Amino acid sequence: MNKILEALLEEKEIKLKGSLYHLTQINFSYNSNHIEGSQLREEQTQYIYETNSFIIEKEKVVSIDDINETINHFKCFDYILENINILDENLIKTLHKILKNNTSDSQKEWFKVGDYKLKANFIGNIKTTSPSNVEKEMKKLLNEYNSKSEIKFNDIVDFHYNFEAIHPFQDGNGRIGRLIMFKECLRNNIIPFIIDERHKLFYYKGLKNYKEDKAYLIETYLSAQDKYIKLLNELEIKF
Repeated sequence: MNKILEALLEEKEIKLKGSLYHLTQINFSYNSNHIEGSQLREEQTQYIYETNSFIIEKEKVVSIDDINETINHFKCFDYILENINILDENLIKTLHKILKNNTSDSQKEWFKVGDYKLKANFIGNIKTTSPSNVEKEMKKLLNEYNSKSEIKFNDIVDFHYNFEAIHPFQDGNGRIGRLIMFKECLRNNIIPFIIDERHKLFYYKGLKNYKEDKAYLIETYLSAQDKYIKLLNELEIKF
């Protein structure tokens, strides 16, 4: 077990405030949801995490989905720590079920919470894998990845790109994909990272142009990784 994972698991158990686990939960949930359109501020995310409550601001409309998906992301992060050595369809579907629980999407009959999409979807104007082919493509992706004798940084980058290209769920693909990426870094003794607002546009551009220029997305991830290394150094966590 690497030192970062060891610290996260230990701090999770004792619920240590101001710890790597505490700060990662807030930073990861805020940024990953914010990228997807959540209007919650980082301090609001922190307040929800620390108090399990929310302060209503005068004349400020807050989406219940934003609040629920923030809380659900906290639970998703715990789930990947508790299942660090597993990467299969069941884990991925369970993450989606946790993320979308009690959201407005979960009330739609055609929206499959915890299961693959029924309707075609797009990334920008690019069509993703058709619903009828998702299960086959996901099995292929997982089989190829899990058959590797050693997982390196570039393998995780490749997996994330291919997962997002498939876009297996109706919504929530980016957040699920980034959770898997964080988990797989920890699992394979690679320093994890969080895509934040500063890296958002570079991240999207890197995914869009990945087939032509893999280096752009890799460099974006390495830059985000540097930021997490800075946090590790500030908390004096050896890695």
